Amino acid sequence: MTGTGTTDGWTLFVIAGMGGVTVLTRCFFFILDRRWAMPDWAQRALRYAPVAALAGVVLPEVVMSNGHLVATWQDARIFAAVAGGAAFFWRRSVLVTLLVGMAVYLPLHLGLGW
Repeated sequence: MTGTGTTDGWTLFVIAGMGGVTVLTRCFFFILDRRWAMPDWAQRALRYAPVAALAGVVLPEVVMSNGHLVATWQDARIFAAVAGGAAFFWRRSVLVTLLVGMAVYLPLHLGLGW
């Protein structure tokens, strides 16, 4: 074990390696000497990335609480998500979606304690 204020060589090597990998991945397209195009299959797959992010991040946050499925219908998140989804399909605007979702969520959560 190292003393207070000292760093061993292995830690410095890992930090330098992670920094090098970060610089390389961020500068990858600048380092190349010719134009690089993504394959068609990768471009098609990227079209589904926003939907996959919503399914992987937002959906569990809406339907789960403390690692378990919401057991009651009295949950403000569910009503806000449904209202926000309806607003999006009505106006096709992310701002309107956020405003409508929060306009439904806040009164239910703060007013009724859901």
